[in-house]
Amino acid sequence: MTIGIITQARATSTRLPAKVLLTAAGRTYLEYHLERLVATGLPVIVATTTNVDDDPIVILTEKLGLPVFRGSEQDVLSRYAGAALQYGLDGVVRVTSDCPLIDSAVVAAGVDRWRAEDDPDLYLSNALERTYPRGMEYEVFSAARLLDADAKATLAVDREHVTPYLHQNRPGDVRLLNQPWSGGTPDGARYRLTLDTEDDRKLLTALIEEHDASRLDCAELVAILAAHPELVALNAHIQQKKLGE
Repeated sequence: MTIGIITQARATSTRLPAKVLLTAAGRTYLEYHLERLVATGLPVIVATTTNVDDDPIVILTEKLGLPVFRGSEQDVLSRYAGAALQYGLDGVVRVTSDCPLIDSAVVAAGVDRWRAEDDPDLYLSNALERTYPRGMEYEVFSAARLLDADAKATLAVDREHVTPYLHQNRPGDVRLLNQPWSGGTPDGARYRLTLDTEDDRKLLTALIEEHDASRLDCAELVAILAAHPELVALNAHIQQKKLGE
């Protein structure tokens, strides 16, 4: 069974344009993100758009020796389905490129659990009930489930956000499993390690440039945040965008 990670990336983000191409300590956030995904040992595919604004994402990804799939900007579900088909995946790990410090071991453990369950109807995530900081999310599901959703989902919100149809709109037809954080502090979910706004960027830059965050795992990052409330305050006020916004 071929399981691969597909990460979505585009330059036309609204809150912080071209956010994944911004830099900290001389490297783009996309480079940090992809480096940590490659450390899982799984194939990594960047799913970007056909928009010319995303040419720099393609150039950077190919420079790193990783494959790219280009598809619709708004219909991200079709983009994921196309990537899974083109690269012959049986299982898909979905992540988003606004997670530059995603923990490779966290993702790999989720994939191991999904594989061990041996259930093609299983949807596994570490965000069904939040115990991890934002920026550590992943979802694992079969390519068959993804292609079924692509064939049947009609609502714009389902197509833009990829997985709502797959795990919410098929009651009794899919098994949901949450993978909680077993080794960390119980309040890990209150922290933001995602890149969506300028204040998120300030926190991530401080962590990377002052605390060598690109070398740290999730527990070590949370320990730094717990010890430095002034860092947490940089983006504590940011409200996560809801589906459809």
